[in-house]
Amino acid sequence: MNFILVFGLLAAGLVLLVIGAEILVRGAARLAASVGISPLVIGLTIVSYGTSSPEMAVAVQSSLAGQADLALGNVIGSNIFNILVILGLSSLAIPLMVAQQLIRLDVPIMIGVSCLTLFFGLDRTIHRSDGIILLIGGIIYTVFLIYQGSKQPDDPDSEYETEYGNKSPLSLVQWIKNIAFILLGVGFLVLGSQWLVQSATDIARKIGVSDLIIGLTIVAAGTSLPELATSVVAAIKGERDIAVGNVVGSNIFNILTVLAICAIVSPVGVPVSDAALHFDLPVMVAIAIACLPIFFTGNVIARWEGCLFLSYYIAYTTYLILYATEHDGLSVFSSVMLFFVIPITAITLVILAINSLRKKQQKRQLSHHSLEDQDEFN
Repeated sequence: MNFILVFGLLAAGLVLLVIGAEILVRGAARLAASVGISPLVIGLTIVSYGTSSPEMAVAVQSSLAGQADLALGNVIGSNIFNILVILGLSSLAIPLMVAQQLIRLDVPIMIGVSCLTLFFGLDRTIHRSDGIILLIGGIIYTVFLIYQGSKQPDDPDSEYETEYGNKSPLSLVQWIKNIAFILLGVGFLVLGSQWLVQSATDIARKIGVSDLIIGLTIVAAGTSLPELATSVVAAIKGERDIAVGNVVGSNIFNILTVLAICAIVSPVGVPVSDAALHFDLPVMVAIAIACLPIFFTGNVIARWEGCLFLSYYIAYTTYLILYATEHDGLSVFSSVMLFFVIPITAITLVILAINSLRKKQQKRQLSHHSLEDQDEFN
């Protein structure tokens, strides 16, 4: 198969994945709304998880085909892409407000499951038993989201009602139409994932790049397109929490469900290469941890922080290219990043987080003093 056909198959696979995810989410969300599930819960579950369905399709297909490196690279690369590129581009469109629940609950969970993945990979394999543990965690997290969503006020529902419809009964024709959307979406995801895995494997073999590198770059970026579209459009529309929540929820889903199912369906689990264990998994954990101080700075992801995210993704991709091609500049690039860029960034974020906490403390004190003065006056 020549390169033109391979890249054509790759592009067609990506298109089918994006279209499949879109119509699957719409069909499922409208059916859920019609039976009385609140739009907010739909957004927290079906929308976030539905935009990760391409990762699921590709990862499972890769595992069944015996290409575990591609599956693992897809999950790790998608999580890195989601934070550095999607949040970066979304915050460039408009500074993103970060809800307290994300800071106090969802981001710590994302950090925790990322660290757990690294721990499971220390023996060079994410075993079937590890996958079962992760999947149980995913079920518990989803149930908790639904429970939390049912306790939320009705106001935020309008954000999702506009996109997915309100709670109203559907006619028989509408039921058939939405079920057809779901089935068609699943079909597109299956076919698109097969084409994508096949073409990505052919490209890797032709240019001598490992399945892991292909999974971390081309496949990860392609399967993250639904999250990119959802978050950027939400940011432009000014819809609160959706842009950030979609990314964080998708990252948690990628680990607790996508990676878990890959480990369960694969006869030998998911092997973890030395490159993934010593570099890519730690990078995924570090980026997840880096979200906390950035999110703490006034509960806003500012435009300069979005630029920082994008800059680090460019640096990460540059490293992968230099590593894959065994370029002479790899050692110099690594040294500059490790001993200069990363420490300066870390120090800056810590200082900003401390200043943000001080400002919040000062506001509380001023508010407390004003209340005391008001009581004295009364």
